[in-house]
Amino acid sequence: MKESSKSELMSWIKTIGITVIVVILVRSFLFSNYVVEGKSMMPTLQDGNRLIVGKLDYDLKKPDRFDIIVFHATETADYVKRVIGLPGDKVAYKNDTLYINGKPMKEPYLKQYKARVTQGNLTPDFTLEEITGETTVPKGKLFVLGDNRQVSEDSRVFGFVDQDKVVGKVDLRIFPFNEMQIFTDKESGASSAAE
Repeated sequence: MKESSKSELMSWIKTIGITVIVVILVRSFLFSNYVVEGKSMMPTLQDGNRLIVGKLDYDLKKPDRFDIIVFHATETADYVKRVIGLPGDKVAYKNDTLYINGKPMKEPYLKQYKARVTQGNLTPDFTLEEITGETTVPKGKLFVLGDNRQVSEDSRVFGFVDQDKVVGKVDLRIFPFNEMQIFTDKESGASSAAE
């Protein structure tokens, strides 16, 4: 083998090696991928969806209301849910309407399931105090709900989520390919003001 060929081969090996290391570091520190298991976030996310979760989002800022997040729910399980209550918020549901600090909030991402409900409400009435014993979401905590309110195991069951247990924000659905979607603040689909 000629000296120039050996030099070129070594250059390619170094380039490939550095690329592999960079990909591993980026994946480890910036992003993670998850597969949705279960129906608690339907219709927004379905069982089997593959997600890319940004790990740095909340190193730079705090979670926003209606972000879809992944967090460590137990030692062995991570959950995906929607942030509803932030620290200091009073959260309540009445007549299938979310109230944050006494103000009604629109949740258009629930429209599809609300239309299917033939009796009662998609989300049963509750106040934060009835569920957790707290009047407001404590500092360093989040109140989360699944979009499929009638089957979701969420803060109504397990209480608040510690902010330090949050893995990151769901940034992208990559599978199935025909449902690929980037989740931006606009896609959270919620806003304040009564309907």
